[in-house]
Amino acid sequence: MAKLVIFGGSTMAELAYYYFSHDSNHEVVAFVVDSDYKEVDNFCELPLIESEKVIELYPPSEYQMFIAIGYSNRNRNREKIYSRMKNMGYSFLTYIHSSSIIPNPCSIGENCFILENNVIQPFVTIGNNVTIWSTNVIGHGSIINDHSFIASHTIISGQVIIEKRCFVGVNATIQDHIHITDECIIGAGTLIKHDTIPGSIYKGIPSQALMYHGK
Repeated sequence: MAKLVIFGGSTMAELAYYYFSHDSNHEVVAFVVDSDYKEVDNFCELPLIESEKVIELYPPSEYQMFIAIGYSNRNRNREKIYSRMKNMGYSFLTYIHSSSIIPNPCSIGENCFILENNVIQPFVTIGNNVTIWSTNVIGHGSIINDHSFIASHTIISGQVIIEKRCFVGVNATIQDHIHITDECIIGAGTLIKHDTIPGSIYKGIPSQALMYHGK
C-alpha cells in the first residue's frame, strides 16, 4: 500500500481522496496547498499543510503524490504544480476507476485521473497529468498529450491526436484522424470535423472557431 499526499484543498482534492480511499489500495495521509490558499489546518479530517513544508513532513523517498487541480487557466495551473513537485523529487500515482475498460496495449502516464465507465480502445496513448472524467469513448490509436482535461460523455474517434493543455467539454465529438492542437478548448456538444488552430475555442455543430491569442 503506497502512502499518498494529495496536492489540493477543494472539490477536486475531495474527489481524489474519495476515489483513492474507496477504489484503490493506497492510503491518503495528508493534503497540501500553497500557503496563500491555506485557511484551515485539516481537510477531509486529514492534515492540510503548506507546500513549503511538504518535503520535510512527507519526503518523496517515503510518500508519493497526486495533483488534484482542475482545468483552470487552460490546465496551466495543474501543469505548474505538477512540474514543481516533480522537480522536488516526487513520483506520482495514476488513478483508474475499476469500472473503466482499458485493454493492453495502452500507455497511460503518471498523475492521470480516469473516472467511471470509460472505454479506451487498444493502442491509445495518454500522457502525464491528464484528467478523463466519466463515461467517455476514446478510439483506437488516439493520443491525448500531457496536461489535458476530457469532460464526460465525449466521443474521441480513432487516430485522433489531442495536444497539450487542451480541454474537451461534455458531449463533444471529435471525428477520426483529427489533430487538436495545443491549448484548444472544445465546447460542450461541439462536433469537430477538421484540424484545429492552436489556442482556439471551438463550439457548435459543425464547429466554429473563436480565436484566442493570449498566453
